[in-house]
Order: sequence, then C-alpha cells, then structure tokens
Amino acid sequence: MLGFLRLIFVFPLFIVICIIGTLISLVQPFHRNNTYIVAQLFSKLARLVGIKLIIRVPKHLTDSPKVIIANHQSNYDVITISGGVTPGVVSVGKKSLKWIPLFGQLYWLSGNIFIDRSNKSRAKQTMTELLERMRKSNLSIWMFPEGTRSKGRGLLPFKMGAFHIALQAKVPLLPIVLSSLNSFSINRWDNGYAIIENLEPIETDSFDETKVKELAKISHIKMLEKIKQLDAEVAELNLK
Repeated sequence: MLGFLRLIFVFPLFIVICIIGTLISLVQPFHRNNTYIVAQLFSKLARLVGIKLIIRVPKHLTDSPKVIIANHQSNYDVITISGGVTPGVVSVGKKSLKWIPLFGQLYWLSGNIFIDRSNKSRAKQTMTELLERMRKSNLSIWMFPEGTRSKGRGLLPFKMGAFHIALQAKVPLLPIVLSSLNSFSINRWDNGYAIIENLEPIETDSFDETKVKELAKISHIKMLEKIKQLDAEVAELNLK
C-alpha cells in the first residue's frame, strides 16, 4: 500500500521535473550544464522513497574533461546516483531511451548522447563525434561500464567502451560509486542511508589500447573496494 501511495505522489513530481528540465533545456539547448541541473532535481526525489542520500562528490572534479565510470544498480539510479553528477557532464545512453515520453526528449535536449549499440558503424561514428565534443566543449562523459543494471548481483564485469574512450581522448577515468541498495523496498518507509562518493582519478597516460583490459580490471577492483567500504559505513549509520 505504501509503495502504491509513493508512486502516486512521486510520479507526478518526476513528470514536473521532466517539464522543468525541458523548459530549461529549450532556453539553452545542449548546454554543458543542463544534465547537472536536471540530475540534481531528480536526486531530491530520493528522500521521498525513504533514502537519505549523503553526497561526497565535489563539483570542481569535472573542471577538466574526464570519463566518469559509475556502478549501475537499478532504475532508481535516476534519483540516487544522479546526485553525484557535476557541472560539465553528459551521459551516454542507449538509443531506446529517446522513445520514453518526456524523459527521452529531456535526455536529448540536455545534451546527453544516444548510442545505437546494435549498429557498430553508427556507434563508432557516435564515439568519434563524442570525442570531438569533449575537446571543444570541455565535457566529461558519464558511463555505466557494466552496460546493464546489476539488480543486486554486485558489481558486474565491465565492458570496454568507457576505457577505450578515455584512452582515445587522453583523459583520466573518474570512478563515482553508490553504496549498495540491495535491501531497498518501495514499500519500506525508511530505506536508510546511501552514500555517493568519488575515488581518486585514474590516470591513463601509462596505458594504451593493448592494455585496455588491464585498465578496466584496475578500475573494477578499486570501485568494488570502495563500494564495500561504503556499505560498511552505511550499515553503521543505519544502526544508529
């Protein structure tokens, strides 16, 4: 019953944020900070589903271009880990997102990038255009290297796309992680704390395309370790 009532209350607010974000983006279409503005609005909804977000991501981290890699847990990421989005960041999302009413149009106008994974030549062209945008507009790119939602299965193996982009753009990788939300329930009044935190950037200067898997492995180990640390901290906070 609580979950149903929450959806009735939160969904209209989600639509309102989509409308506000679209209006902002119409005034300044594809502006480098549109995604940041909209993501911060979405993250305010976390409290309404019983999640108390602690955000430890300084905004200055993306003053220079980086490839941000984040863990992808569920559809609720749009109102949780979105709190870790910083100015000058756009994300790369699957092409099918464009067909979601309101959200798809907002995603596009905000300056985010659609990629058609089923068409390799088109995907390659999109990545080439993306690299050019990063250089011209001083953009950082947000990607979920797992490629799909983990749904409580822990940090899944990484696909190589984000790491190839970082190497080609000659920019650092910036891991940002959200503590595990495995016990989250829309029907629970208090879902406790969740922490978003960045790790130190991983410099890519000493890597080349032949070492892309090594780079991904190092990133995976660091992110997994940080998630475990945050999970332990969240467990303590929830006991108080």
